[in-house]
Amino acid sequence: MMQAMIFAAGLGTRLKPLTDTMPKALVSVGGEPLLKRVIHNLSVAGVDRIVVNVHHFAQQIIDYLKENDNFGLDIRISDESAGLLETGGGIKHAAPLFAPDAPILIHNVDILSNVDLRHFYQRAGGLLKTDGLANVTADAPDALVGAAADVPDALLLVSQRKTQRYLLFDDMMRLVGWTNIATGEVKSPYPDLDPKACRMYAFAGIHALSPRMIPLMNQFPDRFSIIDFYLQTCATHRIEGFAKDDLQLMDIGKLDTLAQAEEFLVKVKSPSQPSQSGRA
Repeated sequence: MMQAMIFAAGLGTRLKPLTDTMPKALVSVGGEPLLKRVIHNLSVAGVDRIVVNVHHFAQQIIDYLKENDNFGLDIRISDESAGLLETGGGIKHAAPLFAPDAPILIHNVDILSNVDLRHFYQRAGGLLKTDGLANVTADAPDALVGAAADVPDALLLVSQRKTQRYLLFDDMMRLVGWTNIATGEVKSPYPDLDPKACRMYAFAGIHALSPRMIPLMNQFPDRFSIIDFYLQTCATHRIEGFAKDDLQLMDIGKLDTLAQAEEFLVKVKSPSQPSQSGRA
């Protein structure tokens, strides 16, 4: 079982006036809607089930998927028409739609990249040959315990792109905090954390979450940020970053990036044609 969630509920305000009449997910890039591109890449990776959250022009997305027979996949809708729940709240709201025993690969609808999503999912503990690792107990065989212990609670794709806001990691790439270098603000469960002593990476909008983290979301309100969730749980759980050395990534967040996206698509290697190493 390989499952994923596509964040497609956003208002897409930076893509106005296009998003005055359609959701960001259906904005065309290189002749295809963003949503179709992400679904295709997830399908190529082997995803069996996809949950798509919707809010802005929700019915357009629902109709588009229906017209395309869900692209032959098990695609489920998480309806946020009553109000946007942000990234963490969106996952919490969609939780009943997921299988309880496999990591959830989460992908922003406006991200294009050269990431091998299948390998990334494997790094997050998905597709292991041994079943039921999420429920392994201490009295299980050593091989099972060892395999389960090596699975992170969440894996975040990160990059070295320049920004004002960075995630902070220790030398083992365990998440320890967040900072805004423009304002000096720091968020961390460690009160004396020095950002300068940490590895600083930008979040790339792709991550994988272990199902064993879902119950922790019951302590959070209906609406919250997934990054805030990770920051509040990283001291007690393994929230790890993965920096892909040759990462090529584009966030289709503004109108000027649309003009660059077609050239970007030509430049990046398609996930359907992974490199010889087969690594993300």
